[in-house]
Amino acid sequence: MGRAITVRDMISVEEARERILSHFSRLEPETKPITDGLGQVLAQDVRSDFDIPPLDNTAMDGYAVIAADTDGASEASPVRLRVAGDLAAGYIYEGTVTPGTAVRIMTGASIPGGADSIVPFEETDEALDGPKLETEVAVLKAVQPGANVRKAGEDVRKGETVLPKDAVLHAAQIGLLASVGKAEVSVYRRPVVAILSTGDELLDVGEPVMPGKIYDSNAYSVSSMVVEAGGIPQRLGIAADTVDALTVKLREGLEADMLVTSAGVSRGDFDVVKDVLAKEGEIDFWTVRMRPGKPLACGAFSTENGHVPHIGLPGNPVSSMVTFELFGRPAIYKMLGKAGWQRPRVTAVAKERIVNEDGRRVYARAILTRNGDGDHEASLTGPQGSGILTSMALANALAIVPEDALAIEPGQQVECLLLE
Repeated sequence: MGRAITVRDMISVEEARERILSHFSRLEPETKPITDGLGQVLAQDVRSDFDIPPLDNTAMDGYAVIAADTDGASEASPVRLRVAGDLAAGYIYEGTVTPGTAVRIMTGASIPGGADSIVPFEETDEALDGPKLETEVAVLKAVQPGANVRKAGEDVRKGETVLPKDAVLHAAQIGLLASVGKAEVSVYRRPVVAILSTGDELLDVGEPVMPGKIYDSNAYSVSSMVVEAGGIPQRLGIAADTVDALTVKLREGLEADMLVTSAGVSRGDFDVVKDVLAKEGEIDFWTVRMRPGKPLACGAFSTENGHVPHIGLPGNPVSSMVTFELFGRPAIYKMLGKAGWQRPRVTAVAKERIVNEDGRRVYARAILTRNGDGDHEASLTGPQGSGILTSMALANALAIVPEDALAIEPGQQVECLLLE
């Protein structure tokens, strides 16, 4: 029987993350419809082939006029102009606005030749009497040249880079791509993450309850975390606790960009993931100085085309989620070419005692709120056992107790990692 693992034998969270990320790199680009690229990273600069707006246009419904014609206009002494036409957005006025005339115009329509400003409907007698097509309009307030006119190119200039390489596509960015006529975009591919649960005690959801069995929650929580991070989950199901059964299941995921297993990485007689990993690939490390989540395996499975990085999560539901948050999520971000995987952190006042029992870094599930002074306060979500999944469901943060602290006492400051 081997020597018991001590805290000194375990590597730090930072070293574990660095070693895990060393197995991953940014994936190749793909071209896809712009709406399908939401959340992905641009693989090349995007330039506009034209000005936006392409022509001067009106920012308001009103009348296109020559500003000088409105000098001195007021409600007491309105200026009357002949309405020479009516122009909707999407059309070009064929004539010219001459002194003493106006063209009724809708928002977004191109400014007619000769006009230099727009008088809004609200500043004419149309607001009182209705449309003035083919008659006169009374202007009740003078306007300055350029009033309510959007100039050509004020948003985007022809040839301008509207989005640089490595920009992340959110709703506004996709709208901008559409505005410059881009139907497709080149983005770094989303990683496929194969997820395998191990254990003879596991049932898939939908199967009938059986004595001694539990439902597999890890495959579903981790799959959801993959989607939230921007990846594509590939659930492989459940493997029995034998080397042969596990090997067969694992090989189903070797076309993925990352292979994630849960359970099978501690020191029990039936924890066989490490055995298969040693046979089919390589093990980098398998214990981290943290709670929950000490038994965390990292390595790679060999394939004909190279290798598939592997993260072996602990089997306990909370441990599985916390370790994927700290290590799996950054790996997905790296494959996406996405910076900023770090969650925001805040300092809060602990509302209760958070104990560190054995010199590992503790990630306690907590609820952050603000007190009357606007300061953050951290309360535990209840019992902190690594099998109590409700402690994660209630949490909006992880309260961190450093390795060298015996406890965080009520009223003390505690650093919290935001989950929302």
